[in-house]
Formats: sequence, structure tokens, C-alpha cells
Amino acid sequence: MLSTLKNAWKIPDLRKRILYTLMMFAVFRLGANIPVPGVDKTILENMFTGEGGLLSFFNFISGGAFKQFTIFALSISPYITSSIIMNLLTIAIPSLEALAKEGEEGRKKIAQYTRYGTVVLAIIQAIGISLGFYRQALISTDFWSVSVVVITLTAGTAFLMWLGEQITEKGIGNGISLIIFAGIISRLPIGIYQTFQKMEAGEVNFISIIIFCIVAILIIAGVIAIQQGTRKIPVQYAKRVVGRKMYGGHSTHIPLKVNQSGVIPVIFAMSLLQFPLTLTYFFQEGGFANFVNRFLSPTGNPGVWIYNILYALLIIFFTYFYTAITFNPIEVAGNMKQNGGFIPGIRPGRPTSEYLQKTLNRLTIAGAVFLAGIAILPTLVLNLTNLQISFGGTALLIAIGVALETMKQIEAQMVMRHYQGFLK
Repeated sequence: MLSTLKNAWKIPDLRKRILYTLMMFAVFRLGANIPVPGVDKTILENMFTGEGGLLSFFNFISGGAFKQFTIFALSISPYITSSIIMNLLTIAIPSLEALAKEGEEGRKKIAQYTRYGTVVLAIIQAIGISLGFYRQALISTDFWSVSVVVITLTAGTAFLMWLGEQITEKGIGNGISLIIFAGIISRLPIGIYQTFQKMEAGEVNFISIIIFCIVAILIIAGVIAIQQGTRKIPVQYAKRVVGRKMYGGHSTHIPLKVNQSGVIPVIFAMSLLQFPLTLTYFFQEGGFANFVNRFLSPTGNPGVWIYNILYALLIIFFTYFYTAITFNPIEVAGNMKQNGGFIPGIRPGRPTSEYLQKTLNRLTIAGAVFLAGIAILPTLVLNLTNLQISFGGTALLIAIGVALETMKQIEAQMVMRHYQGFLK
């Protein structure tokens, strides 16, 4: 990784992209510390003396902006939710499915719908947390004051969405994921400092920290193994004579990744599990809020078990769902048949697509189960060791996955620029 960054820094164009991305990170961290107008800081500090488990997702994905109630308090979570809805609607509605198959223009149109959905969801969520969770921290609750808070939070989310698109276009790519990555990494020093403070106070023993570090190292090794794991399906191209020249006859392979969808399933699963929390902002007092805190919270009893079971099932579901979107065995088999390619021992056409689908299903279930396992394992370990640290297993999953994908994109851009040099 270090050698890749070192080589990329030597290429002027890539150096500009890396510097641009770092500059966007600085803007993100600056905005994460600008408070929303009309909020009493004293009351705000007292509200988070004991931070609940259900709020941890919003806090670490926003880099602490949710806890401080800054302009980026909603972070990019409305965009993630909007993306989930659009992906589901693309499959359910034929017109959207046809639009997705129209190429670049169709994707731009769907991206535009996703942006509109993000703004709508941001407004709803901003109203919820302003009139619900943060109501007591507002200096004034009249219509104008609440409107300013809602507009500020919605504008913050829209700006982050634009920031992610700029990183994708002018930076090193993968903009939305990199913003989440930056928010998670920014919480690491604070988490380490708070853990050592608790150890000095006697709240956490040294053995618990050692256990957590071992689990973290195992998660890192597991994520890298799953992300890099690939099944290579051999493909042979038949020889054919065109005029006086002979084409084809070479061997290649189709790389099927164990985890074709990256960390997207983890992010999607967490976003859906936080939906009941958004509803509790509107109904803070009553049976619904008590039900969510008891049965759907990672700190509730028996909520910790229900939460983790649902979390694992959603990760498995979204792994299959996203893999089905990104890889189409029928299309791959058709392209192979058209170009004279075949898998040794498998007939071209439908048998090839069935073989690819069967192989992909086996790989996906292995990757999905492993991904779900290492996602919920740290939560169980933290409950058993009583070690409270914000940088948990899900954060490690997302951070490592995004880092690996970013390194691959940088390497791909380096290869592309080397090819340009050969052409010149």
C-alpha cells in the first residue's frame, strides 16, 4: 500500500487528485465542527453524558458531528437510504429497469432521482431529530427557529453528497465511501484516548483491551482475505481463421470474487436497522420508543441478540442483492458465446450461465456468512468484556474495505497512465 502511494505521488496527475481528495477531507472535518445555529451547548453536552448504542452508528459515520449537532450531523446516511430505495425500485419498476439499461444517460437520470430522494429524506430526518431528540437543546422552538435548523441540516447533507461526487470525479474516486471512511478514522484517536482513560480509572482492565486488539487484528486479516479472495473460472477461446490470419486460441479466466459487493451490504444493513431510531425521534415517549430501546437496540436486553441476528440476515440479503446487480451470468455467457469462448467441459450458452450462477452462489454465501460473522463478533465480545469503544467491528469492516477499494482504484489509474505512455 505504501509503495503504491509512493509511486502514485510521483505521477503529477495522480498527485493532484490525491491532494484534492485530502483538501475535501479537510472541508468535511471543518464542517463537522461548525455548530447548528440556535442550539444551547450546555444542554447539548448534558444530553450525551451516556451515549446509547442506537446512536453510535450516526455518530461514528458522521465523525462525531451527530453528537456535537453540527451542520453535518445527518452525514451521508439519507443518501445511503435513498440509494437502497432506488436500487429496490429499479428491480420492481420496469420503467426504471429500462432506464438503468440505457447506459450512461440512464445512470445519470437514476442518480438525479437518488439526489432528490436524499433531499426529501434529509428534510424528514432533520425535522425528526430537531423536534424529537434535540428539542430540549434548541433555544427556541418556534417555526422560524426550527426551520433554520432543518434547512441547515438538509443543506449539510446535500453539500456532503456534492462533496462525494466531486471526490469521485476530480479526486481518487469512490467519494461517498471515502467520506464515511474519513468520519470513521477521525473517531479512532478519541476512542483510543477514552479507552486509556477508562483503564486508568479502573473501568476497563488490560486483558479486555488485549482481547479487543486480537479480535481487531483477526477482523482485519479476515476482511482482507475475503476482499482479495477470487475464484478464477478458466475460459478458452476457439481458433478461427479470418482471411490469411488466425485469431483466438488463447486462454484466460473470469475472476469471481468471494465478496463481489464489498462493504456495501454492511452499510445498507446498518442504515435499515437505524430506521426505527429515526421514528423514535417523533415518538420519544411511549410504548414504541420503549420497544425499540429494548428489542432493537444493540445495548438492550434481549435487543442485543435480536439486533445482531437481524444485522447478520440483512448483510447476507444485501450481499446477494448487490451481487445480482453487479454481475449478470446470462450476459457474461452470451458475450463469451458471441466471441467464441467457452469454459472447458461446459457447453456455451445456457449451461455456461447456469454454471456461473451456481459457482457465484456458492462463493457469495461463503463471503456473506463470513462478512456477517465478523460484523457481529466484536459486538458480542464488547458485551462479554464490558469494553466500550466507538471503533468497533463494523467500523473496521467499512474502513478496511474502503481502503482496499481505494488502493485498487489508484493502481488502476497508474496502469492506465502507463499505457498512455506506451502509446506515446
